[in-house]
Amino acid sequence: MSQAGAQCTRALRYGAPESSVMVRVGGFRFAAVSAGIKKDSKPDLGLVVADGGAVAAGVFTRNLVRAAPVDVAAERLRVARSVHAILVNSGCANACTGRAGLDATLLSTRAIAEALVLDESSVLPASTGVIGVTLPHERVIASADDLVAGLGDDQAQSFAEAICTTDRWPKLADESLGDGRARLLGIAKGAGMIHPDMGLVGSPHQATLLAFLFTDALVRREVLEYALVAAVDKTFNACSVDGDTSTNDTVIALASGASGYEADAGELGHAMFAVCDKLARSIVADGEGADHVAEIHVRGLSTTEDARIVARTVATSLLVKTALHGKDANWGRLLAAAGRAGVRFDPSRARIAIGGVDIVRDGVTLGGAAEKAVAAVLAQSSYVIELDLGGGPGEFVYLTSDLGHGYVDVNASYRS
Repeated sequence: MSQAGAQCTRALRYGAPESSVMVRVGGFRFAAVSAGIKKDSKPDLGLVVADGGAVAAGVFTRNLVRAAPVDVAAERLRVARSVHAILVNSGCANACTGRAGLDATLLSTRAIAEALVLDESSVLPASTGVIGVTLPHERVIASADDLVAGLGDDQAQSFAEAICTTDRWPKLADESLGDGRARLLGIAKGAGMIHPDMGLVGSPHQATLLAFLFTDALVRREVLEYALVAAVDKTFNACSVDGDTSTNDTVIALASGASGYEADAGELGHAMFAVCDKLARSIVADGEGADHVAEIHVRGLSTTEDARIVARTVATSLLVKTALHGKDANWGRLLAAAGRAGVRFDPSRARIAIGGVDIVRDGVTLGGAAEKAVAAVLAQSSYVIELDLGGGPGEFVYLTSDLGHGYVDVNASYRS
């Protein structure tokens, strides 16, 4: 199945995670504490430890403005043979903080490494929160012993809650491997500043999305890296809340091998796509101020890349997103956005359908009855918008949310 074809088989699942999510994965322990980084005293420091070490892979934001923890984690992953811990703080992005921010990251991971009796190079940092504020490393250092003391294989939910910022719910998803002989657990956060564009360290294709994937399967690094890149490209890199790519976007995958089950590339890739897809959907559904999630399906173009460009343009159009918020069947905004994407197609062949209801054929409206039927679809919490723009093989799917007053309210007072 093609990449785009695989996307088109996504199940419509949105919202808070189901209670059946497996939160224990062999070889990993989790912890969370309140270090006083957030103003509200909620948990804001999370730790994951792979006691026996783990094979690791990661992708990071391609924003030219990158936070100190991104640079440190990317460099450590580039040379690491094994990773033993991930330290995550919320409430402070530690981005655009110069040498002071870099030092704060290094001192924080050093404190955790000392508490765990590890080499600090095997501790990967990640941060999320307000840009321009230096991480208060002294609070992390003071919390290191308590954080390590709280480690447990049943604390994944606490870790998920500690890394949230404006999220309305923590985000967890899991899949089994080898008929239950191994598992893959994904934990993510994100609700605003969501328009991920992530790649491998050194790749030219390289408030915040953070995601962490943990499996107890035996996986070679090159297999883990390949599966991660493929899954991220079709999920996190194909979703948007507000069109803003963060300074801190990070996805890290760790494989402990504790189950003894060796997953092949195909099986791991399928599971990783499924977990990342669930997490991406939950993030978009949790978009700041959002009430609706739309899947933008673009078909009929010359290449997959052309379809991606058009889908991304439609998904990030403010006029489209505000129409979705108003439940307005304004199909002209959809077609106009597609037309300015820079991809050639014949507008007279365009078909647009929303929730399976055709509203445009051969580039023209089907009239008031069709718009009325579509308006009923737009009142739902989620739906599919199809744009068939020709007879070519190129297709792509992008997830987006509506944009309303709630988004402005959250972000106008984000630092207050």
